[in-house]
Amino acid sequence: MSQIETQRPLAGITVVDFTWIGAGSYTTKILADFGADVIKIESAERLDSLRDAKPFKDGIAGVNRSGYFADRNSSKRSVTLNLKTESGRAVARSLIKQADVVANNFTPGVMEKFGLGYEAVRALKPDVVYIAMSMHGQSGPEANYLGYGLTMGAVTGLHYLCGLPDREPTGTGTNFPDHVPNPTHAAFAILAALRFRRRTGQGQLIDLAQIEPTISLIGPAVLDYTVNGSVVNRRGNEHVACAPHGVFPSAGNDQWIAITATDESQWHNLLDVLALTSLSQDPRFMSPLARWRHRDALYTLLGQATAAHSNQDLARALQHRGVTAGPVQTAEDVLLRDVQLKERGHWTYLDHAEMGPTVYNALPVQMSGAECKPHRPAPLLGEHTDEVLHEKLDLSSEEIAALRAEGALT
Repeated sequence: MSQIETQRPLAGITVVDFTWIGAGSYTTKILADFGADVIKIESAERLDSLRDAKPFKDGIAGVNRSGYFADRNSSKRSVTLNLKTESGRAVARSLIKQADVVANNFTPGVMEKFGLGYEAVRALKPDVVYIAMSMHGQSGPEANYLGYGLTMGAVTGLHYLCGLPDREPTGTGTNFPDHVPNPTHAAFAILAALRFRRRTGQGQLIDLAQIEPTISLIGPAVLDYTVNGSVVNRRGNEHVACAPHGVFPSAGNDQWIAITATDESQWHNLLDVLALTSLSQDPRFMSPLARWRHRDALYTLLGQATAAHSNQDLARALQHRGVTAGPVQTAEDVLLRDVQLKERGHWTYLDHAEMGPTVYNALPVQMSGAECKPHRPAPLLGEHTDEVLHEKLDLSSEEIAALRAEGALT
């Protein structure tokens, strides 16, 4: 192990990773980028569906060419097993015996069908940290329900809150459940369980129901109903008690800027930058409450002024005057033009075996004495099967060839 690898915070931790698709893969990506040896168990017969998900490098489809899969699986190693065979399951059990963490995000009962449920795994590795992160958890009347991020957003109330007041719920796709609350809560729970194991020698079964972290995103709406009996409706970009608070047009085609002024100083500085100081004497806008009540008229006037400015230039001018503002950026802007992300070195480029140089999200943290970035490109399907079986199980090339011949390795 190189010096840089030993400096990674989770160096020395081994994860046998049965997760797939979004939240599970993102959870183990966090661990892998922090330095854990994450061994992704895959099957060539039933692919992780992200391998078939757009966008593909150069528009050419292929199991090793999905940008979506690549970014969710950086720093991992891929081993392809046929868990329908006893010899394939035996390999999985042997890997688990050397693991610290076993992860899956299947519907309850799937891992048990392979003889790899928590009780069976604990018999192999008594101090294992085992995380099961299905949609509804391991128990309850809806435990076997299927779902994706869209479904989770719907049943938790998040979907209902997203969109414009007079339109149907817009939702967030898979974005928030799969990529924010669930993987971060899961990764934190794993770290807590590893800390508990270090203190007590005992492993843990982590039962994470993905609907529950998603509920954390609607805390204010839950509180409003608890305290006031009010069901919060969709508000678009508006704030319940602050104006201006919204997105306004800027110069160019489909260009926008987000602006919020929360106090009198920001309000007057906003007017000054936009050369709208006369509005400070307009009775409709002379107090926070008045501005909120007349926000439709206010937003029309502000939009007419902002439309004459570049969103980047106007955001900088407002920020220099202490006004909260930011350009509405596209993915291209974020990747190529965002000077803050560039300065912080957020984007990492790694040489993928099939796609060539590819870009990866770094972890959103920096540590003073440890490396916390993707350090290995996403694996080709089964790329590390022989390497891992040599290294972890001390199998010879002949023994691996025999496993492959009998269908244990796909």
